[in-house]
Amino acid sequence: MSHIVNKQRNILDFALSSLLRRKGKNLALVTVYTLVVFALASVMFFTQALKKEATLVLGATPELIVQKLVAGRHDLIPVSYIGKIKKIRGVAGVEPRLWGYYYDPLVRANYTLLVNDKFKLPPQNILVGAGIARVRGAYRGRSINFFSYDGKPLTFRVRGVLSLESELLSADLIMISTADFRRLFGIPEGYATDLTVHVRNHKEVATVAAKIQQFFPDTRPILRDEILRTYKAVFDWRSGIVIVVLAGALLAFLIFAWDKAAGLSAEERREIGILKAIGWETSDVLQLKFWEGLTVSLTAFLVGTILAYVHVFWAAAPLFATVIKGWSTLYPNFRLTPFLSFYQIAILFFFTVVPYTVATIIPSWRAATIDPDQVMRT
Repeated sequence: MSHIVNKQRNILDFALSSLLRRKGKNLALVTVYTLVVFALASVMFFTQALKKEATLVLGATPELIVQKLVAGRHDLIPVSYIGKIKKIRGVAGVEPRLWGYYYDPLVRANYTLLVNDKFKLPPQNILVGAGIARVRGAYRGRSINFFSYDGKPLTFRVRGVLSLESELLSADLIMISTADFRRLFGIPEGYATDLTVHVRNHKEVATVAAKIQQFFPDTRPILRDEILRTYKAVFDWRSGIVIVVLAGALLAFLIFAWDKAAGLSAEERREIGILKAIGWETSDVLQLKFWEGLTVSLTAFLVGTILAYVHVFWAAAPLFATVIKGWSTLYPNFRLTPFLSFYQIAILFFFTVVPYTVATIIPSWRAATIDPDQVMRT
């Protein structure tokens, strides 16, 4: 048993010394390898963290949203629909919502205006998100001028700024009273932007949606799960764009890694021949090359993964955030909650470490099975 342990220790020591003898080549390889792992891991971590944030945020939204369609486009919905929807079995409550978008040519951005009865705002008073406060200098006590639907100027006093903790949702948000919202957009009484439906049993949401569609054919029920799937699909699509952009660099790395791993130098072949001549078995040589390849790939994997973690969760992913989050004038300032899964790490490990490690063993096996004299003469 001690003989086997000593033999494995000798193989490991020789593998480390062999790597140090070719430190220039291996350092270049590890550097490029690390950058590739860093890029892939950053895109993966950022996309998955955004998906997780979307899941947490949408978890508090209504199970069902009902919109009215006219000529295939979203239109105002009569509040009178609420009575019949409430009678559907399984519906716990129905509430009208007033919300809309206002384009501000001054900063070339869209604001989201929302009526929330929990905030009892006096006439011509608003609450603004932190993003709006930054770009417009609209802090407590200041005023913002808007133009109503008929071109008349309206002045609103900023009563307060929404908390920074909610900036992911409220960066471009303006809370406004019902009367001011209707006056700004010209929405008559008895109409709302859409209806939110709360369902007692999550399993009955699809059934309730089908009944609403049956009672009101001019409506479109939107399930919360559908919204979540849409967000995930958008994030996957945008992360795919980044991967495509990096495809050239990935291909260059694969060629570089294959050349370095598969193409044994004359010195390495002589080294294998000498080891075979002094009594090393083929299995010993393969173990040696396995540990060499694993050391290089595992070092690059660990360093690249750690750098990606810091890049995404500490530095807010400045290299990829714009592409994956999408373009906007009012970007929210927020720090993603660190989220890693075993599945992510396993996929990243499989596509970065395993191929290179295997690539180092195949040419070594070929050299180790040839007669030592022939190997040393080549």
